[in-house]
Amino acid sequence: MSDILDVKNLSFGYQKGDLLFDDFSLKLKKGEIKAVVGPSGIGKSTLFELILGNLKPISGTIKSTTHSLVFQDPYSSFHPSYTILNQIKDVCDISDIDRLLESFTLEYELLLKLPHELSGGQLQRASIIRAILMKPQILLLDEPTSALDNIIQLEVMKELLKHLYKMGMLLITHDIDLAKWCADEIIIL
Repeated sequence: MSDILDVKNLSFGYQKGDLLFDDFSLKLKKGEIKAVVGPSGIGKSTLFELILGNLKPISGTIKSTTHSLVFQDPYSSFHPSYTILNQIKDVCDISDIDRLLESFTLEYELLLKLPHELSGGQLQRASIIRAILMKPQILLLDEPTSALDNIIQLEVMKELLKHLYKMGMLLITHDIDLAKWCADEIIIL
């Protein structure tokens, strides 16, 4: 099976002589989940920005297929003055939405509301549903369950893992136990 993400010999730093990444490599295949773990400020979110093409490496290459991203803060991933449903419809086909709403225990009526009318956990699940509906080959997950309580967190991760057959996942987390539970490989930065 070919790689859907291939990061090769990546070097990057915000300041000259102070590299976050020096000759860093990473591969991801469909069906794999890899966890990126490390303390705040070590470069986990920067790695996603590099993969997304929002930052340019000093050297090295990043080859990537289609991807979507679930942000840590769900309020920053939705426009405040449009309904959740309209924002999902803007970027993807919603023909499969009812099944996903059921599996992520979210009521359809909540999608008719504005982002601030939902709890952080509800909005995060809506963000995950939108990312899956975009049919990416790579799902980038930046602390996707940090806004959820422990029971919902486990349920959401179990549901996410059911989608591994059609994509690969790269998970940023501070939770080493979560990484050990779900990841094929843990990358410590």
